[in-house]
Amino acid sequence: MMNGDNFQVNPQVAEALASEQAVVALETTILSHGMPYPTNLETALAVERIVRESGAIPATIGIVGGQVTVGLTEAQLEMFATKQGIVKAVERDIPMVVARELDGATTVGSSLAIAAAVGIAVFVTGGIGAVAPQAGQTFDISADLIAIAHYPCITVCAGAKAFMDIAATLEYLETQSAPVVGFQTDTLPLFYCRDSGFSLDWKCDTTEEVASFFRSQMDLGIERGLLLGVPIPKADELEPARLKHAIEVSLEKAQAAGKRGKEVTPFVLAAIKDETGGRSLSANVSLVKNNARVGGDIAVALAVDQIEGARST
Repeated sequence: MMNGDNFQVNPQVAEALASEQAVVALETTILSHGMPYPTNLETALAVERIVRESGAIPATIGIVGGQVTVGLTEAQLEMFATKQGIVKAVERDIPMVVARELDGATTVGSSLAIAAAVGIAVFVTGGIGAVAPQAGQTFDISADLIAIAHYPCITVCAGAKAFMDIAATLEYLETQSAPVVGFQTDTLPLFYCRDSGFSLDWKCDTTEEVASFFRSQMDLGIERGLLLGVPIPKADELEPARLKHAIEVSLEKAQAAGKRGKEVTPFVLAAIKDETGGRSLSANVSLVKNNARVGGDIAVALAVDQIEGARST
Protein backbone atom coordinates (compact mmCIF):
# COMPACT_ATOMS: atom_id res chain seq x y z
CA MET A 1 0.00 0.00 0.00
CA MET A 2 1.15 3.54 -0.74
CA ASN A 3 2.80 5.55 2.05
CA GLY A 4 0.58 8.54 2.84
CA ASP A 5 2.95 10.28 5.24
CA ASN A 6 3.92 12.90 2.66
CA PHE A 7 0.40 13.61 1.44
CA GLN A 8 -1.18 17.02 1.97
CA VAL A 9 -4.32 16.19 3.96
CA ASN A 10 -6.91 18.93 4.50
CA PRO A 11 -7.03 19.68 8.26
CA GLN A 12 -10.78 19.00 8.42
CA VAL A 13 -10.28 15.63 6.73
CA ALA A 14 -7.33 14.79 8.97
CA GLU A 15 -9.33 15.66 12.08
CA ALA A 16 -12.27 13.55 10.92
CA LEU A 17 -10.03 10.55 10.24
CA ALA A 18 -8.26 10.89 13.58
CA SER A 19 -11.58 10.92 15.44
CA GLU A 20 -13.06 8.09 13.27
CA GLN A 21 -15.75 10.32 11.79
CA ALA A 22 -17.33 9.59 8.43
CA VAL A 23 -15.23 10.59 5.39
CA VAL A 24 -15.97 10.08 1.68
CA ALA A 25 -13.23 10.14 -0.96
CA LEU A 26 -13.97 11.69 -4.36
CA GLU A 27 -11.96 11.74 -7.61
CA THR A 28 -10.87 14.57 -9.92
CA THR A 29 -10.82 12.91 -13.36
CA ILE A 30 -14.54 13.65 -13.62
CA LEU A 31 -13.64 17.32 -13.14
CA SER A 32 -10.77 17.54 -15.61
CA HIS A 33 -11.69 14.91 -18.20
CA GLY A 34 -15.29 13.78 -17.61
CA MET A 35 -17.51 16.85 -17.87
CA PRO A 36 -17.35 20.27 -19.57
CA TYR A 37 -17.05 23.54 -17.66
CA PRO A 38 -19.02 24.86 -15.77
CA THR A 39 -21.04 21.67 -15.27
CA ASN A 40 -17.97 19.91 -13.88
CA LEU A 41 -17.36 22.48 -11.15
CA GLU A 42 -21.04 22.85 -10.30
CA THR A 43 -21.32 19.08 -9.96
CA ALA A 44 -18.19 18.75 -7.82
CA LEU A 45 -19.41 21.43 -5.41
CA ALA A 46 -22.89 19.89 -5.30
CA VAL A 47 -21.45 16.43 -4.58
CA GLU A 48 -19.34 17.79 -1.72
CA ARG A 49 -22.43 19.53 -0.33
CA ILE A 50 -24.48 16.34 -0.53
CA VAL A 51 -21.79 14.40 1.33
CA ARG A 52 -21.76 17.04 4.07
CA GLU A 53 -25.55 16.96 4.31
CA SER A 54 -25.33 13.23 5.01
CA GLY A 55 -23.08 13.93 8.00
CA ALA A 56 -19.78 12.95 6.37
CA ILE A 57 -16.71 14.96 5.35
CA PRO A 58 -15.88 15.09 1.61
CA ALA A 59 -12.26 14.49 0.61
CA THR A 60 -11.74 15.22 -3.08
CA ILE A 61 -8.37 13.84 -4.18
CA GLY A 62 -5.92 15.27 -6.70
CA ILE A 63 -2.25 16.01 -7.29
CA VAL A 64 -1.48 19.72 -7.09
CA GLY A 65 1.94 20.82 -8.31
CA GLY A 66 3.33 17.39 -7.50
CA GLN A 67 1.72 17.24 -4.07
CA VAL A 68 -0.75 14.42 -3.46
CA THR A 69 -3.67 16.26 -1.87
CA VAL A 70 -6.59 14.76 0.05
CA GLY A 71 -9.39 17.27 0.51
CA LEU A 72 -9.15 19.99 -2.15
CA THR A 73 -10.13 23.58 -1.48
CA GLU A 74 -12.79 25.27 -3.61
CA ALA A 75 -10.05 27.19 -5.44
CA GLN A 76 -8.27 23.93 -6.22
CA LEU A 77 -11.51 22.38 -7.45
CA GLU A 78 -11.93 25.32 -9.82
CA MET A 79 -8.37 24.82 -11.05
CA PHE A 80 -9.07 21.18 -11.89
CA ALA A 81 -12.29 22.22 -13.62
CA THR A 82 -10.75 24.91 -15.82
CA LYS A 83 -7.02 24.37 -16.33
CA GLN A 84 -5.85 22.77 -19.58
CA GLY A 85 -3.21 20.05 -19.70
CA ILE A 86 -3.89 18.39 -16.37
CA VAL A 87 -2.56 14.84 -16.44
CA LYS A 88 -5.09 12.02 -16.20
CA ALA A 89 -3.15 10.16 -13.53
CA VAL A 90 -3.75 6.44 -13.15
CA GLU A 91 -2.05 4.74 -10.21
CA ARG A 92 1.17 3.95 -12.08
CA ASP A 93 1.55 7.64 -13.05
CA ILE A 94 1.53 9.04 -9.51
CA PRO A 95 5.35 8.91 -8.93
CA MET A 96 6.08 10.63 -12.25
CA VAL A 97 3.46 13.33 -11.71
CA VAL A 98 4.89 13.97 -8.24
CA ALA A 99 8.52 13.97 -9.42
CA ARG A 100 7.81 16.48 -12.19
CA GLU A 101 5.63 18.62 -9.90
CA LEU A 102 2.65 18.42 -12.25
CA ASP A 103 -1.07 18.70 -11.67
CA GLY A 104 -2.77 15.31 -11.88
CA ALA A 105 -6.45 14.40 -11.91
CA THR A 106 -6.86 11.08 -10.13
CA THR A 107 -8.86 8.24 -11.66
CA VAL A 108 -10.91 5.65 -9.78
CA GLY A 109 -7.83 3.45 -9.34
CA SER A 110 -5.40 6.14 -8.22
CA SER A 111 -8.01 7.74 -5.96
CA LEU A 112 -8.59 4.38 -4.26
CA ALA A 113 -4.85 3.91 -3.73
CA ILE A 114 -4.57 7.33 -2.10
CA ALA A 115 -7.77 6.97 -0.07
CA ALA A 116 -6.64 3.63 1.33
CA ALA A 117 -3.25 5.07 2.25
CA VAL A 118 -4.89 7.62 4.58
CA GLY A 119 -7.59 5.28 5.91
CA ILE A 120 -10.70 6.40 4.00
CA ALA A 121 -13.06 3.45 3.56
CA VAL A 122 -15.73 4.90 1.23
CA PHE A 123 -15.10 6.21 -2.28
CA VAL A 124 -17.75 7.70 -4.59
CA THR A 125 -17.50 7.99 -8.35
CA GLY A 126 -19.79 7.99 -11.38
CA GLY A 127 -18.93 4.92 -13.43
CA ILE A 128 -15.85 2.74 -13.25
CA GLY A 129 -13.43 1.80 -16.00
CA ALA A 130 -13.80 -1.83 -16.99
CA VAL A 131 -13.04 -4.43 -19.65
CA ALA A 132 -13.15 -2.80 -23.07
CA PRO A 133 -15.25 -4.36 -25.87
CA GLN A 134 -12.17 -5.42 -27.86
CA ALA A 135 -10.08 -6.50 -24.88
CA GLY A 136 -9.56 -9.93 -26.46
CA GLN A 137 -7.42 -8.24 -29.12
CA THR A 138 -6.19 -5.13 -27.30
CA PHE A 139 -5.84 -6.35 -23.68
CA ASP A 140 -7.58 -3.10 -22.70
CA ILE A 141 -8.65 -3.78 -19.12
CA SER A 142 -8.92 -0.79 -16.81
CA ALA A 143 -6.57 -0.67 -13.83
CA ASP A 144 -9.63 0.53 -11.90
CA LEU A 145 -10.73 -3.10 -11.53
CA ILE A 146 -7.53 -4.22 -9.82
CA ALA A 147 -7.66 -1.23 -7.47
CA ILE A 148 -11.32 -1.88 -6.62
CA ALA A 149 -10.42 -5.43 -5.63
CA HIS A 150 -7.12 -4.66 -3.93
CA TYR A 151 -7.75 -1.65 -1.70
CA PRO A 152 -9.96 -1.92 1.42
CA CYS A 153 -12.59 0.59 0.30
CA ILE A 154 -16.22 0.51 -0.73
CA THR A 155 -16.46 1.87 -4.27
CA VAL A 156 -19.91 3.43 -4.80
CA CYS A 157 -20.71 3.75 -8.50
CA ALA A 158 -23.47 3.46 -11.10
CA GLY A 159 -21.79 0.41 -12.60
CA ALA A 160 -19.24 0.39 -15.40
CA LYS A 161 -19.14 2.95 -18.18
CA ALA A 162 -21.96 2.02 -20.55
CA PHE A 163 -19.69 1.26 -23.50
CA MET A 164 -17.70 -1.44 -21.68
CA ASP A 165 -18.04 -5.25 -21.85
CA ILE A 166 -20.16 -5.89 -18.73
CA ALA A 167 -20.06 -9.70 -18.85
CA ALA A 168 -16.26 -9.72 -19.10
CA THR A 169 -16.01 -7.06 -16.39
CA LEU A 170 -17.98 -9.15 -13.91
CA GLU A 171 -15.89 -12.20 -14.75
CA TYR A 172 -12.70 -10.22 -14.21
CA LEU A 173 -13.90 -8.88 -10.86
CA GLU A 174 -14.73 -12.42 -9.79
CA THR A 175 -11.22 -13.53 -10.77
CA GLN A 176 -9.87 -10.69 -8.61
CA SER A 177 -12.07 -11.87 -5.67
CA ALA A 178 -13.89 -8.54 -5.59
CA PRO A 179 -17.45 -8.78 -4.20
CA VAL A 180 -20.00 -6.93 -6.34
CA VAL A 181 -23.20 -5.87 -4.61
CA GLY A 182 -26.32 -4.21 -6.00
CA PHE A 183 -27.93 -1.41 -4.02
CA GLN A 184 -31.67 -2.06 -4.06
CA THR A 185 -31.19 -3.99 -7.31
CA ASP A 186 -30.46 -7.59 -8.34
CA THR A 187 -28.56 -6.56 -11.47
CA LEU A 188 -25.51 -4.44 -12.14
CA PRO A 189 -26.51 -0.89 -13.18
CA LEU A 190 -25.31 0.34 -16.57
CA PHE A 191 -24.23 3.93 -15.87
CA TYR A 192 -26.89 5.89 -17.82
CA CYS A 193 -29.37 3.01 -17.47
CA ARG A 194 -30.64 1.29 -14.35
CA ASP A 195 -30.24 -2.29 -15.55
CA SER A 196 -27.44 -3.92 -17.54
CA GLY A 197 -29.29 -7.23 -17.66
CA PHE A 198 -26.49 -8.99 -15.75
CA SER A 199 -27.55 -10.51 -12.43
CA LEU A 200 -25.59 -10.14 -9.20
CA ASP A 201 -25.26 -12.66 -6.38
CA TRP A 202 -25.68 -10.08 -3.63
CA LYS A 203 -28.05 -7.20 -2.95
CA CYS A 204 -28.32 -4.70 -0.10
CA ASP A 205 -31.49 -2.71 0.53
CA THR A 206 -30.06 -0.23 3.04
CA THR A 207 -26.81 1.64 3.54
CA GLU A 208 -26.54 0.08 7.00
CA GLU A 209 -26.53 -3.35 5.36
CA VAL A 210 -23.74 -2.29 3.02
CA ALA A 211 -21.72 -1.10 6.01
CA SER A 212 -22.39 -4.42 7.74
CA PHE A 213 -21.15 -6.38 4.69
CA PHE A 214 -17.94 -4.39 4.60
CA ARG A 215 -17.43 -4.50 8.36
CA SER A 216 -17.82 -8.29 8.30
CA GLN A 217 -15.21 -8.44 5.56
CA MET A 218 -12.74 -6.40 7.60
CA ASP A 219 -13.45 -8.35 10.82
CA LEU A 220 -12.58 -11.55 8.96
CA GLY A 221 -9.23 -10.05 8.04
CA ILE A 222 -10.15 -9.78 4.34
CA GLU A 223 -8.69 -6.37 3.58
CA ARG A 224 -10.04 -6.04 0.07
CA GLY A 225 -12.50 -3.79 -1.70
CA LEU A 226 -16.22 -4.01 -2.33
CA LEU A 227 -18.00 -2.67 -5.41
CA LEU A 228 -21.49 -1.27 -4.88
CA GLY A 229 -23.67 -0.68 -7.95
CA VAL A 230 -26.25 2.07 -7.44
CA PRO A 231 -28.83 2.58 -10.23
CA ILE A 232 -29.32 6.06 -11.65
CA PRO A 233 -32.63 7.64 -10.49
CA LYS A 234 -35.38 6.33 -12.75
CA ALA A 235 -36.50 9.78 -13.92
CA ASP A 236 -33.04 10.49 -15.34
CA GLU A 237 -32.07 7.23 -17.04
CA LEU A 238 -31.65 7.13 -20.82
CA GLU A 239 -33.72 4.97 -23.14
CA PRO A 240 -31.60 1.81 -23.76
CA ALA A 241 -32.10 1.61 -27.55
CA ARG A 242 -31.15 5.25 -28.07
CA LEU A 243 -28.15 4.85 -25.79
CA LYS A 244 -26.99 1.73 -27.63
CA HIS A 245 -27.05 3.61 -30.95
CA ALA A 246 -25.16 6.57 -29.43
CA ILE A 247 -22.51 4.24 -28.02
CA GLU A 248 -22.02 2.44 -31.33
CA VAL A 249 -21.58 5.71 -33.21
CA SER A 250 -19.25 7.11 -30.54
CA LEU A 251 -17.03 4.02 -30.48
CA GLU A 252 -16.74 4.18 -34.27
CA LYS A 253 -15.68 7.83 -33.98
CA ALA A 254 -13.08 6.93 -31.34
CA GLN A 255 -11.64 4.20 -33.55
CA ALA A 256 -11.56 6.49 -36.57
CA ALA A 257 -9.79 9.15 -34.50
CA GLY A 258 -7.19 6.64 -33.37
CA LYS A 259 -7.98 7.01 -29.68
CA ARG A 260 -6.22 4.54 -27.39
CA GLY A 261 -5.84 3.87 -23.67
CA LYS A 262 -6.63 6.81 -21.38
CA GLU A 263 -7.85 8.90 -24.34
CA VAL A 264 -10.82 6.65 -25.09
CA THR A 265 -13.16 7.33 -22.16
CA PRO A 266 -13.23 11.16 -22.29
CA PHE A 267 -13.54 11.09 -26.08
CA VAL A 268 -16.42 8.59 -26.05
CA LEU A 269 -18.24 10.40 -23.22
CA ALA A 270 -18.10 13.64 -25.20
CA ALA A 271 -19.29 11.88 -28.35
CA ILE A 272 -22.19 10.24 -26.51
CA LYS A 273 -23.15 13.66 -25.15
CA ASP A 274 -23.34 14.99 -28.71
CA GLU A 275 -25.29 11.98 -29.96
CA THR A 276 -27.87 12.25 -27.14
CA GLY A 277 -28.32 16.01 -27.40
CA GLY A 278 -26.77 16.55 -23.97
CA ARG A 279 -29.03 14.10 -22.14
CA SER A 280 -26.11 11.84 -21.23
CA LEU A 281 -24.43 14.72 -19.40
CA SER A 282 -27.58 15.42 -17.39
CA ALA A 283 -27.79 11.71 -16.57
CA ASN A 284 -24.14 11.69 -15.50
CA VAL A 285 -24.72 14.60 -13.13
CA SER A 286 -27.79 12.90 -11.67
CA LEU A 287 -26.11 9.57 -11.02
CA VAL A 288 -23.02 11.13 -9.42
CA LYS A 289 -25.17 13.13 -7.03
CA ASN A 290 -27.23 10.05 -6.21
CA ASN A 291 -24.07 8.04 -5.56
CA ALA A 292 -22.85 10.80 -3.22
CA ARG A 293 -26.04 10.51 -1.13
CA VAL A 294 -25.64 6.76 -0.84
CA GLY A 295 -21.89 6.96 -0.17
CA GLY A 296 -22.31 9.59 2.51
CA ASP A 297 -24.90 7.49 4.31
CA ILE A 298 -22.66 4.40 4.12
CA ALA A 299 -19.71 6.33 5.57
CA VAL A 300 -21.89 7.51 8.45
CA ALA A 301 -23.12 3.96 9.06
CA LEU A 302 -19.53 2.68 9.10
CA ALA A 303 -18.52 5.37 11.59
CA VAL A 304 -21.43 4.40 13.87
CA ASP A 305 -20.32 0.76 13.63
CA GLN A 306 -16.80 1.76 14.69
CA ILE A 307 -18.07 3.69 17.70
CA GLU A 308 -20.38 0.90 18.79
CA GLY A 309 -17.62 -1.67 18.29
CA ALA A 310 -15.24 0.34 20.42
CA ARG A 311 -17.84 0.62 23.21
CA SER A 312 -18.42 -3.12 23.25
CA THR A 313 -14.75 -3.99 23.68
